[in-house]
Amino acid sequence: MKYNIRKYILAGITAILAAAVLTACGGSKPEKDDTVQSTQEIFAMDTYMSLTAYGSNSEEAVSKAVQEINRLDAMFSVGNEDSDVTKINENGSGEVLEETAFIMNRAMQVSKETKGAFDITIYQVMELWGFTTKNYRVPESSEIADVLKHVSYTNVEVNGQQVTLSDGASIDLGGIAKGYTSSRVIQIMKDCGIEHAIINLGGNVQVLGTKTDGSDWRIAIQNPDSESSYLGVLSTADKAVITSGGYERYFEQDGQVYHHIIDPQTGYPSESDLTSVTIVCSDGTTADALSTALFVMGLDGAKELYRSGSLDFEMILYDGSKVYMSEGIADSFSTNMNTEIITRQP
Repeated sequence: MKYNIRKYILAGITAILAAAVLTACGGSKPEKDDTVQSTQEIFAMDTYMSLTAYGSNSEEAVSKAVQEINRLDAMFSVGNEDSDVTKINENGSGEVLEETAFIMNRAMQVSKETKGAFDITIYQVMELWGFTTKNYRVPESSEIADVLKHVSYTNVEVNGQQVTLSDGASIDLGGIAKGYTSSRVIQIMKDCGIEHAIINLGGNVQVLGTKTDGSDWRIAIQNPDSESSYLGVLSTADKAVITSGGYERYFEQDGQVYHHIIDPQTGYPSESDLTSVTIVCSDGTTADALSTALFVMGLDGAKELYRSGSLDFEMILYDGSKVYMSEGIADSFSTNMNTEIITRQP
Protein backbone atom coordinates (compact mmCIF):
# COMPACT_ATOMS: atom_id res chain seq x y z
CA MET A 1 0.00 0.00 0.00
CA LYS A 2 1.40 3.39 -0.98
CA TYR A 3 0.06 6.75 0.04
CA ASN A 4 1.67 10.06 0.76
CA ILE A 5 -0.22 12.38 3.12
CA ARG A 6 1.29 15.55 1.68
CA LYS A 7 0.55 14.36 -1.86
CA TYR A 8 -3.12 13.58 -1.22
CA ILE A 9 -3.66 16.87 0.60
CA LEU A 10 -2.20 18.77 -2.35
CA ALA A 11 -4.24 16.65 -4.77
CA GLY A 12 -7.37 17.35 -2.78
CA ILE A 13 -6.73 21.09 -2.77
CA THR A 14 -6.16 21.02 -6.53
CA ALA A 15 -9.37 19.07 -7.06
CA ILE A 16 -11.38 21.38 -4.86
CA LEU A 17 -10.04 24.46 -6.63
CA ALA A 18 -10.77 22.90 -10.02
CA ALA A 19 -14.30 22.02 -9.01
CA ALA A 20 -14.78 25.49 -7.55
CA VAL A 21 -14.04 27.00 -10.94
CA LEU A 22 -16.84 24.92 -12.42
CA THR A 23 -19.35 25.76 -9.71
CA ALA A 24 -18.47 29.30 -8.64
CA CYS A 25 -21.24 31.88 -8.66
CA GLY A 26 -20.95 34.21 -11.62
CA GLY A 27 -20.82 38.00 -11.70
CA SER A 28 -19.90 40.48 -9.02
CA LYS A 29 -21.07 39.94 -5.47
CA PRO A 30 -24.37 41.67 -4.71
CA GLU A 31 -24.86 43.77 -1.63
CA LYS A 32 -24.95 41.54 1.43
CA ASP A 33 -28.42 40.75 2.74
CA ASP A 34 -28.62 37.88 5.22
CA THR A 35 -32.40 38.19 5.48
CA VAL A 36 -32.68 36.37 2.14
CA GLN A 37 -33.05 32.61 2.68
CA SER A 38 -33.05 29.82 0.11
CA THR A 39 -33.85 26.18 0.86
CA GLN A 40 -34.00 23.12 -1.34
CA GLU A 41 -34.62 19.44 -0.64
CA ILE A 42 -33.41 16.66 -2.93
CA PHE A 43 -32.94 12.90 -2.98
CA ALA A 44 -29.41 11.80 -3.82
CA MET A 45 -26.85 9.23 -2.63
CA ASP A 46 -29.81 7.07 -1.58
CA THR A 47 -30.98 9.57 1.06
CA TYR A 48 -33.01 12.75 1.53
CA MET A 49 -31.02 15.97 1.77
CA SER A 50 -31.80 19.57 2.63
CA LEU A 51 -29.74 22.70 2.01
CA THR A 52 -30.40 26.15 3.44
CA ALA A 53 -28.31 29.25 2.78
CA TYR A 54 -28.73 32.88 3.80
CA GLY A 55 -27.64 35.87 1.72
CA SER A 56 -28.29 37.72 -1.51
CA ASN A 57 -26.65 34.95 -3.51
CA SER A 58 -28.33 32.16 -1.58
CA GLU A 59 -30.58 30.94 -4.39
CA GLU A 60 -27.70 30.60 -6.82
CA ALA A 61 -25.49 29.04 -4.14
CA VAL A 62 -28.06 26.37 -3.34
CA SER A 63 -28.62 25.67 -7.03
CA LYS A 64 -24.88 25.25 -7.62
CA ALA A 65 -24.63 23.02 -4.54
CA VAL A 66 -27.38 20.72 -5.83
CA GLN A 67 -25.55 20.41 -9.15
CA GLU A 68 -22.41 19.46 -7.26
CA ILE A 69 -24.20 16.82 -5.19
CA ASN A 70 -25.58 15.20 -8.33
CA ARG A 71 -22.14 15.30 -9.98
CA LEU A 72 -20.46 13.61 -7.02
CA ASP A 73 -23.27 11.08 -6.69
CA ALA A 74 -22.64 9.95 -10.24
CA MET A 75 -18.86 9.96 -9.73
CA PHE A 76 -18.83 7.73 -6.65
CA SER A 77 -21.88 5.49 -7.13
CA VAL A 78 -21.29 1.73 -7.39
CA GLY A 79 -24.55 1.63 -9.33
CA ASN A 80 -23.26 3.89 -12.09
CA GLU A 81 -21.36 1.92 -14.71
CA ASP A 82 -19.42 5.04 -15.71
CA SER A 83 -18.29 5.98 -12.20
CA ASP A 84 -14.66 5.86 -11.10
CA VAL A 85 -15.57 3.29 -8.46
CA THR A 86 -17.31 0.92 -10.88
CA LYS A 87 -14.50 1.11 -13.42
CA ILE A 88 -11.84 0.34 -10.83
CA ASN A 89 -13.85 -2.56 -9.43
CA GLU A 90 -14.32 -4.03 -12.90
CA ASN A 91 -10.76 -3.56 -14.11
CA GLY A 92 -8.79 -3.88 -10.89
CA SER A 93 -6.76 -0.81 -11.73
CA GLY A 94 -6.90 2.45 -13.62
CA GLU A 95 -6.64 6.19 -13.46
CA VAL A 96 -9.24 8.08 -11.44
CA LEU A 97 -10.14 11.71 -11.02
CA GLU A 98 -8.15 13.76 -8.50
CA GLU A 99 -11.18 13.95 -6.20
CA THR A 100 -11.56 10.18 -6.15
CA ALA A 101 -7.86 9.75 -5.38
CA PHE A 102 -8.14 12.33 -2.59
CA ILE A 103 -11.07 10.53 -0.95
CA MET A 104 -9.37 7.15 -1.25
CA ASN A 105 -6.19 8.47 0.34
CA ARG A 106 -8.18 10.00 3.17
CA ALA A 107 -9.94 6.65 3.61
CA MET A 108 -6.57 4.91 3.75
CA GLN A 109 -5.39 7.30 6.43
CA VAL A 110 -8.46 6.68 8.61
CA SER A 111 -8.15 2.92 8.00
CA LYS A 112 -4.57 2.97 9.21
CA GLU A 113 -5.32 5.07 12.28
CA THR A 114 -8.30 2.86 13.22
CA LYS A 115 -6.52 -0.43 12.50
CA GLY A 116 -8.96 -1.31 9.74
CA ALA A 117 -12.19 -0.52 11.56
CA PHE A 118 -13.00 1.63 8.53
CA ASP A 119 -12.34 -0.16 5.25
CA ILE A 120 -13.54 0.77 1.77
CA THR A 121 -12.89 -2.80 0.53
CA ILE A 122 -15.95 -3.98 2.48
CA TYR A 123 -18.07 -3.73 -0.69
CA GLN A 124 -18.39 -7.46 -1.43
CA VAL A 125 -19.54 -8.14 2.13
CA MET A 126 -22.11 -5.33 1.98
CA GLU A 127 -23.38 -6.76 -1.30
CA LEU A 128 -23.64 -10.23 0.23
CA TRP A 129 -25.92 -8.93 2.98
CA GLY A 130 -27.97 -6.97 0.42
CA PHE A 131 -27.19 -3.52 1.77
CA THR A 132 -26.09 -2.30 -1.67
CA THR A 133 -29.00 -3.85 -3.58
CA LYS A 134 -31.76 -3.86 -0.90
CA ASN A 135 -32.13 -7.62 -1.51
CA TYR A 136 -31.53 -8.28 2.18
CA ARG A 137 -30.61 -11.72 3.48
CA VAL A 138 -28.43 -13.40 6.10
CA PRO A 139 -25.59 -15.08 4.22
CA GLU A 140 -24.09 -18.42 5.15
CA SER A 141 -20.94 -18.26 7.25
CA SER A 142 -19.03 -19.96 4.43
CA GLU A 143 -20.06 -17.20 2.02
CA ILE A 144 -18.86 -14.54 4.43
CA ALA A 145 -15.56 -16.34 4.98
CA ASP A 146 -15.04 -16.52 1.22
CA VAL A 147 -15.51 -12.79 0.52
CA LEU A 148 -13.60 -11.75 3.66
CA LYS A 149 -10.46 -13.06 1.94
CA HIS A 150 -10.66 -9.99 -0.30
CA VAL A 151 -11.30 -7.43 2.46
CA SER A 152 -8.32 -5.35 3.58
CA TYR A 153 -7.49 -1.72 3.03
CA THR A 154 -3.92 -2.86 2.40
CA ASN A 155 -5.21 -4.28 -0.90
CA VAL A 156 -5.63 -0.71 -2.16
CA GLU A 157 -2.74 1.18 -3.69
CA VAL A 158 -3.11 4.84 -4.65
CA ASN A 159 -0.21 6.42 -6.49
CA GLY A 160 -1.13 9.87 -7.73
CA GLN A 161 -4.31 9.26 -9.72
CA GLN A 162 -3.45 5.64 -10.44
CA VAL A 163 -5.37 3.10 -8.34
CA THR A 164 -4.62 -0.62 -8.12
CA LEU A 165 -6.68 -3.23 -6.27
CA SER A 166 -5.08 -6.55 -5.31
CA ASP A 167 -6.29 -9.94 -4.02
CA GLY A 168 -9.71 -9.55 -5.67
CA ALA A 169 -10.68 -6.49 -3.63
CA SER A 170 -13.62 -4.24 -4.53
CA ILE A 171 -14.26 -0.79 -3.09
CA ASP A 172 -17.28 1.22 -1.99
CA LEU A 173 -16.89 4.88 -0.98
CA GLY A 174 -20.37 5.06 0.57
CA GLY A 175 -18.94 5.39 4.06
CA ILE A 176 -17.01 8.55 3.23
CA ALA A 177 -18.50 10.13 0.09
CA LYS A 178 -21.30 12.05 1.82
CA GLY A 179 -18.80 13.64 4.16
CA TYR A 180 -16.69 14.80 1.24
CA THR A 181 -19.82 16.04 -0.49
CA SER A 182 -20.88 18.12 2.53
CA SER A 183 -17.45 19.77 2.60
CA ARG A 184 -17.69 20.53 -1.12
CA VAL A 185 -21.15 22.06 -0.65
CA ILE A 186 -19.83 24.32 2.10
CA GLN A 187 -16.96 25.42 -0.17
CA ILE A 188 -19.45 26.30 -2.92
CA MET A 189 -21.42 28.37 -0.43
CA LYS A 190 -18.25 30.25 0.47
CA ASP A 191 -17.40 30.79 -3.20
CA CYS A 192 -20.82 32.38 -3.62
CA GLY A 193 -20.24 34.78 -0.76
CA ILE A 194 -22.50 32.93 1.68
CA GLU A 195 -21.52 33.29 5.35
CA HIS A 196 -24.38 31.38 6.99
CA ALA A 197 -25.65 27.98 5.85
CA ILE A 198 -26.72 24.59 7.14
CA ILE A 199 -26.90 21.38 5.14
CA ASN A 200 -28.19 17.96 6.11
CA LEU A 201 -27.20 15.13 3.81
CA GLY A 202 -29.19 12.30 5.33
CA GLY A 203 -27.89 12.79 8.87
CA ASN A 204 -24.57 14.27 7.79
CA VAL A 205 -24.92 17.83 9.04
CA GLN A 206 -22.43 20.57 8.26
CA VAL A 207 -22.76 24.25 9.07
CA LEU A 208 -21.11 27.35 7.66
CA GLY A 209 -20.39 30.15 10.11
CA THR A 210 -23.03 30.91 12.71
CA LYS A 211 -26.73 31.65 12.45
CA THR A 212 -27.52 35.06 10.98
CA ASP A 213 -27.95 36.56 14.46
CA GLY A 214 -24.41 35.55 15.41
CA SER A 215 -25.40 32.68 17.69
CA ASP A 216 -24.21 29.11 17.22
CA TRP A 217 -26.22 26.57 15.27
CA ARG A 218 -28.01 24.08 17.53
CA ILE A 219 -27.82 20.53 16.21
CA ALA A 220 -30.04 17.87 17.82
CA ILE A 221 -28.45 14.42 18.11
CA GLN A 222 -30.99 11.65 17.46
CA ASN A 223 -31.72 9.18 20.24
CA PRO A 224 -31.34 5.74 18.63
CA ASP A 225 -33.85 4.34 21.11
CA SER A 226 -36.64 6.75 20.15
CA GLU A 227 -37.49 8.53 16.92
CA SER A 228 -39.24 11.29 18.87
CA SER A 229 -36.42 12.22 21.28
CA TYR A 230 -32.82 13.36 21.24
CA LEU A 231 -29.67 12.50 23.14
CA GLY A 232 -29.01 16.21 23.44
CA VAL A 233 -28.27 19.37 21.52
CA LEU A 234 -24.87 20.58 20.31
CA SER A 235 -24.12 24.29 19.84
CA THR A 236 -21.53 24.72 17.12
CA ALA A 237 -20.26 26.77 14.18
CA ASP A 238 -18.17 25.92 11.10
CA LYS A 239 -18.23 22.19 11.82
CA ALA A 240 -19.42 18.90 10.40
CA VAL A 241 -21.60 16.91 12.80
CA ILE A 242 -21.94 13.36 11.48
CA THR A 243 -23.71 10.50 13.23
CA SER A 244 -23.64 6.75 12.61
CA GLY A 245 -25.78 4.12 14.28
CA GLY A 246 -27.21 0.69 13.62
CA TYR A 247 -30.72 2.19 13.73
CA GLU A 248 -30.20 4.01 10.42
CA ARG A 249 -30.32 1.05 8.02
CA TYR A 250 -31.24 -2.48 8.97
CA PHE A 251 -33.46 -5.43 8.20
CA GLU A 252 -35.10 -8.13 10.27
CA GLN A 253 -35.07 -11.87 9.65
CA ASP A 254 -36.48 -14.53 11.97
CA GLY A 255 -36.91 -11.97 14.72
CA GLN A 256 -33.27 -10.86 14.56
CA VAL A 257 -32.21 -7.33 13.57
CA TYR A 258 -29.19 -6.93 11.28
CA HIS A 259 -27.81 -3.42 10.85
CA HIS A 260 -25.62 -2.08 8.04
CA ILE A 261 -22.42 -1.24 9.94
CA ILE A 262 -20.32 -4.28 9.12
CA ASP A 263 -17.20 -5.15 11.09
CA PRO A 264 -14.47 -5.66 8.45
CA GLN A 265 -12.81 -8.23 10.71
CA THR A 266 -15.83 -10.54 11.00
CA GLY A 267 -18.03 -9.76 8.00
CA TYR A 268 -21.05 -9.51 10.32
CA PRO A 269 -22.90 -6.45 11.66
CA SER A 270 -20.70 -4.93 14.35
CA GLU A 271 -21.47 -6.13 17.87
CA SER A 272 -20.36 -2.78 19.24
CA ASP A 273 -21.18 -1.71 22.77
CA LEU A 274 -22.17 1.65 21.25
CA THR A 275 -25.51 2.38 19.63
CA SER A 276 -24.67 5.85 18.32
CA VAL A 277 -21.48 7.70 17.39
CA THR A 278 -21.37 11.40 16.49
CA ILE A 279 -18.17 12.99 15.21
CA VAL A 280 -17.66 16.75 15.34
CA CYS A 281 -14.89 17.90 13.03
CA SER A 282 -13.98 20.76 10.72
CA ASP A 283 -13.58 18.29 7.84
CA GLY A 284 -16.67 16.39 6.72
CA THR A 285 -14.67 13.72 4.89
CA THR A 286 -12.77 12.65 7.99
CA ALA A 287 -15.86 12.93 10.19
CA ASP A 288 -17.88 10.61 7.95
CA ALA A 289 -15.28 7.85 7.97
CA LEU A 290 -14.62 8.19 11.71
CA SER A 291 -18.29 7.91 12.64
CA THR A 292 -18.34 4.42 11.14
CA ALA A 293 -14.90 3.44 12.44
CA LEU A 294 -15.58 4.41 16.06
CA PHE A 295 -18.88 2.54 16.04
CA VAL A 296 -17.00 -0.62 15.07
CA MET A 297 -14.18 0.07 17.54
CA GLY A 298 -16.54 0.47 20.48
CA LEU A 299 -16.22 2.66 23.55
CA ASP A 300 -12.72 1.68 24.63
CA GLY A 301 -11.35 1.89 21.10
CA ALA A 302 -12.95 5.30 20.59
CA LYS A 303 -11.42 6.60 23.81
CA GLU A 304 -8.01 5.28 22.81
CA LEU A 305 -8.10 6.92 19.39
CA TYR A 306 -9.29 10.25 20.81
CA ARG A 307 -6.53 10.26 23.42
CA SER A 308 -3.88 9.39 20.84
CA GLY A 309 -4.39 12.77 19.16
CA SER A 310 -3.55 11.25 15.78
CA LEU A 311 -6.70 12.74 14.24
CA ASP A 312 -8.37 16.05 15.10
CA PHE A 313 -11.98 15.44 16.16
CA GLU A 314 -14.48 15.56 19.01
CA MET A 315 -17.14 12.95 19.68
CA ILE A 316 -20.45 12.13 21.34
CA LEU A 317 -21.02 8.45 22.08
CA TYR A 318 -24.05 6.59 23.42
CA ASP A 319 -24.13 3.04 24.76
CA GLY A 320 -27.83 2.76 25.53
CA SER A 321 -27.61 4.12 29.05
CA LYS A 322 -24.99 6.86 29.15
CA VAL A 323 -23.76 9.65 26.88
CA TYR A 324 -19.99 10.09 26.59
CA MET A 325 -18.67 13.39 25.26
CA SER A 326 -15.10 14.44 24.58
CA GLU A 327 -13.78 17.33 26.62
CA GLY A 328 -13.51 19.71 23.65
CA ILE A 329 -17.30 19.95 23.28
CA ALA A 330 -18.43 19.20 26.83
CA ASP A 331 -19.42 22.83 27.43
CA SER A 332 -21.38 23.09 24.17
CA PHE A 333 -23.43 19.88 24.41
CA SER A 334 -26.55 19.94 26.57
CA THR A 335 -28.36 16.77 27.61
CA ASN A 336 -30.61 15.44 30.36
CA MET A 337 -29.05 11.98 30.23
CA ASN A 338 -26.35 10.44 32.38
CA THR A 339 -23.01 11.66 31.06
CA GLU A 340 -19.28 11.11 31.25
CA ILE A 341 -16.62 13.41 29.88
CA ILE A 342 -13.74 11.76 28.01
CA THR A 343 -10.52 13.69 28.57
CA ARG A 344 -7.36 13.60 26.49
CA GLN A 345 -5.49 12.24 29.49
CA PRO A 346 -7.16 9.20 31.16
